Amino acid sequence: MKTKTNGIETSYELHGQEGAPWLVLSHSLACSVRMWDPQIEALKASYRILAYDTRGHGASEAPKGEYSLEMLADDLKALLAALGVKNPHYCGLSMGGMIGQTFALKYPGVFRSLTLADTSSGFPPQVWPLWQERIKIAEEKGMAPLVQPTLERWFTESFRQSHPEPVAGIAKLIASTPVAGYVGCCHAIPKINLTARLKEIKAPILVLCGDKDPGTPPAMSEAIRDNAPGSTLVMIPGAAHLANLENPAAFTKALRDFLAAH
Repeated sequence: MKTKTNGIETSYELHGQEGAPWLVLSHSLACSVRMWDPQIEALKASYRILAYDTRGHGASEAPKGEYSLEMLADDLKALLAALGVKNPHYCGLSMGGMIGQTFALKYPGVFRSLTLADTSSGFPPQVWPLWQERIKIAEEKGMAPLVQPTLERWFTESFRQSHPEPVAGIAKLIASTPVAGYVGCCHAIPKINLTARLKEIKAPILVLCGDKDPGTPPAMSEAIRDNAPGSTLVMIPGAAHLANLENPAAFTKALRDFLAAH
């Protein structure tokens, strides 16, 4: 399904029972709603799930130009308004976690709870050249050269070898991400600088992180936990960046227990 939000067409899916508490799922860079299939399947009996494709990804519109996390938060605000979604739980992974933090600070009181998975509240300035390099590759050669190095960051080697199907599914998502959408978001992500403001978020916060995540390593999740009073950190054993896919049982259990408590 699609609707106009903040000047673009946003693609979204609804799952679960009407009248159940809302849960919004927000995916990582170079993915789509399909990243959340295990969680949708596991949680749709208990929640009304809104999973959406971020600007520039999946079946959503991919305008050219630099995006910002504020813009992506405004996209979500418009989507919630268009669908009449009130007081949802929110779970975002990687870029989705950054959108969640930005949204919670810009629109306080909307989220019932906030789950931040394999994400960061701030990057050191020295990471910017890394993102510039990714932008350059995408603009000059397309997404194909980015697939393998991304998979190597997102999944442990043992998982890549033992679970070829889910890895191939994510490879396909990365390869099919519009260059304009990837580049637009690559301008937004490294600019996040919210660590000092996390204490302003009043919603309960769960922080999840794969204990083998090289992209947003456990230290970044610990920084969120340490700066967001009352938040809880759960490490997902044996998982790299896409912890929800590499260890879906542990990820979903931690999320389910947290949602049930709030």
